[in-house]
Amino acid sequence: MVAGGRRLESRAGEKGGSATGPSPVDRARTGSKHHLLVDATGIPLAWTLTGGNRNDVTQLIPLVERIPPVRGKVGRPRRRPDRVAADRGYDHDKYRVQLRERGIAPEIARRGTGHRSGLGRYRWVVERTFAWLHQFKRLLVRYDRRAEIHEAFLALGCCLVCYRRLKNSL
Repeated sequence: MVAGGRRLESRAGEKGGSATGPSPVDRARTGSKHHLLVDATGIPLAWTLTGGNRNDVTQLIPLVERIPPVRGKVGRPRRRPDRVAADRGYDHDKYRVQLRERGIAPEIARRGTGHRSGLGRYRWVVERTFAWLHQFKRLLVRYDRRAEIHEAFLALGCCLVCYRRLKNSL
């Protein structure tokens, strides 16, 4: 770090950047995580970027809050899904209660239980969307030091996934 005015600025050769952290599963290498909320067909509705050391469950409510209004029927636009299916990383009773308060039924696998919960029937859609996003090397390997730039590329990748799904459905 070097002094730059009143704050410390990172040098050009330093690794990392904002929204990175030591990964608990990858020998403490710094990295970042993509968090996605998709509809039943795999269209990304909301996304966030966090450091690799952040717990997944901390992004559950911010993802639900970032869902844009869905137009179509006459009346107030719909903003919340009926239910949310998530893996064990999002299992926490406090967040289950917060989802229920918003009128959303949580379908989250419990930690410490067997892998026969049946959520794989729905979770593969999210994993497929991650695979579509990670076809863009800029999202698979993070080269950008600033989190805003990487999140902008994540948003652009989600837009391209939506465009390709729309183009293929016509």
